[in-house]
Amino acid sequence: MRTLDELMPALSARSVALSLMLGSRPPKLTARDLVSLGSLFGVTSSTMRVALSRMTAAGDLVTEDGAYVLADHHLERQASTDRQAGTRRRPYDGMWRMAVVTDRGRNAETRAALRESLTWARLAELREGVWLRPDNLADLNLSEFTELETFETIPEDDRNLSRRLWDLDVWAAEARLLLETLTSPREPIEHLTAAAASVRHLRSDPALPDELLPERWPGNELRWACEDFRTELTATHLSVCRQHTD
Repeated sequence: MRTLDELMPALSARSVALSLMLGSRPPKLTARDLVSLGSLFGVTSSTMRVALSRMTAAGDLVTEDGAYVLADHHLERQASTDRQAGTRRRPYDGMWRMAVVTDRGRNAETRAALRESLTWARLAELREGVWLRPDNLADLNLSEFTELETFETIPEDDRNLSRRLWDLDVWAAEARLLLETLTSPREPIEHLTAAAASVRHLRSDPALPDELLPERWPGNELRWACEDFRTELTATHLSVCRQHTD
């Protein structure tokens, strides 16, 4: 199990700016807005301006109508994260989906990309090339993976198999650490760092059926806390923007 320091590495000025942009709806803020918002999280105006300049040069941000907007690859990441956060579960009838990698002629880069995609889809690897998960996700689509053969199967002991595939106790313990940090009185930068770490952690939530989860699973609580923080952050954005237009 990771410590809180390992779960929540300190945010650089670039990371603060990205977190503020990713938390904004729409993700469009002026330099003045970002400098003001950054100061709330302990980033000085000069440090934020340098970070914004470097991010523009690196292609993280683009300028539009006198404001900064996220580059396309960050917008895609934001949309993907939002979709995953809204994963819809359906009733579980004991059926599992199994995907077997049949294309053995792939290079290391292609194998790594496939592994990342299957992990992102919330499957877990039982042994090399064999991936599984309960068939309880409404939006799971494996047909796009041409290098896979897919099957349906009913495990003899689905609860035991779940624990072999995912370390549920460790995931839950780490989630509770983040939840306590996100919901207790802390400095604003600690809340922002905890929120960013929580979003990363929720990406690895296996989204199992309730029947296969340990008691008091903290996944939904952490998700709701992140949503509450985003709502508060949006309100802060609006307040700062209004001050600059008055």
